[in-house]
Amino acid sequence: EGAVFLRKKITLLRAFSLLIGSMVGSGIFISPKGVLKNSGSVGFSLVVWFACGLLSMFGALCYAELGTRITKSGGHYIYILETLGPLPSFLFLWAEFFAIRPANSAVVSLAFGRYMLEPFFAPCAAPIPAVKLVSLLGYYMVLTLNSWSVTWSARLQTALSIVKLLALALIIVPGMMLLAEGHTENFQGAFDRQSLVLDKLPLAFYAGMFAYSGWFQTSFVREELVRPERNIPLAVIVSVITVIVGYMLTNVSYYTVLGKQDVLASPAVAVSFVQQAFKSLISVVPVLVALSCFGTMNGGIFTFSRTLFVASREGQWPPLFSMIHIRRHTPLPAVMLMFPLVTAMVCIGDIYHLMNFFSFSRWLFIGLATLGLIVHRHRHPEVHSPFKVPLFIPVSFTIICLFTVAMSFYSDPVNISIGCTMVLSGFPVYYLIIHRKMSSRCHYLTHKLQLLLEVVQQEIKTY
Repeated sequence: EGAVFLRKKITLLRAFSLLIGSMVGSGIFISPKGVLKNSGSVGFSLVVWFACGLLSMFGALCYAELGTRITKSGGHYIYILETLGPLPSFLFLWAEFFAIRPANSAVVSLAFGRYMLEPFFAPCAAPIPAVKLVSLLGYYMVLTLNSWSVTWSARLQTALSIVKLLALALIIVPGMMLLAEGHTENFQGAFDRQSLVLDKLPLAFYAGMFAYSGWFQTSFVREELVRPERNIPLAVIVSVITVIVGYMLTNVSYYTVLGKQDVLASPAVAVSFVQQAFKSLISVVPVLVALSCFGTMNGGIFTFSRTLFVASREGQWPPLFSMIHIRRHTPLPAVMLMFPLVTAMVCIGDIYHLMNFFSFSRWLFIGLATLGLIVHRHRHPEVHSPFKVPLFIPVSFTIICLFTVAMSFYSDPVNISIGCTMVLSGFPVYYLIIHRKMSSRCHYLTHKLQLLLEVVQQEIKTY
């Protein structure tokens, strides 16, 4: 009855919910152990958490400017394409599809499954097969919802953002009350230099930045935002400040109640916290944490499907994935594509190895995207941007990202080498297929799948 295209349905509130819902996920409930383990002490771990928040703010401000300069959706991919060219953008797409995104989704899904089952098996650990089964069921539910409706996906994200903030409040309030009563014994000798291992600090930053990751999500859906020039910077600044304050208070609460050894020994820090702080909510908080992870899965699918959609539109991905369902107005093929890889990684993966595996590639390309901002400013001084950050912010953020990536080769050479190999494997694919343009032999298959899925090309440019 009308033109088929992705509608502008993301208001300021929904943009704020998307960012909060993507940042406050499994990270704050599983990363404290990784940050503490690799930073060595309570004090240094809190410094790492604050530094990660500050670094996230720098990156978010850079992406806010990129979002006002470049009007297409697609996030990291489109920014690298428009500023550094087609080869690095394809390498990002290749690594994102085969490593970064499925590993990230698997980490969040496994955290969802673990926290969902924890109340039923406490004080014992939940069986691994059961955790993986529940993880996959949760992921498939979100996948179905994103295939069905953009509006309902956005509404779910808003509702779950409130749940996430409630979950943080239930951890922060009792911890602050105990701290106010004088329970500071777990902070004695907080900055123990003997336990600090410098070559492990990049892994501590990876764990912390994983918890903050999500500050870039509005850039993936730029074309669907209402008044993006105003709403992107506003949503980014408010949401990142909210999360920094929430994360710092949450970690202080963890250490007030649990202490260093308990955090390191716990497979699910939030559950251990509740067991120590107040047992009356032993079955409530894990469910809230699981719902928080559910929201992060929803935000991840919602945004990454737009990356595949834009890459297909730009000619670097099969044309089927730039098509939209004729009635639902969702990028159905792009949403469904992650299904097999995430399933495989959930079945075979472990949370902490997966985290290091995908963090290398993610921060490499985020650093390249902010490098692209510097390049774009130099090449196109005539481009007017309604939001502009001081030059030292993208410069310092880029240097820190690339330095951390380089240092991580010393910290975890095996997983980082696998991630590096995954990125480099995109070179022959680019020159054999993309550089020579995609073969027309796949058109028959594309046409049949188009009929089966009831999808068509977007009919109106939204950028």
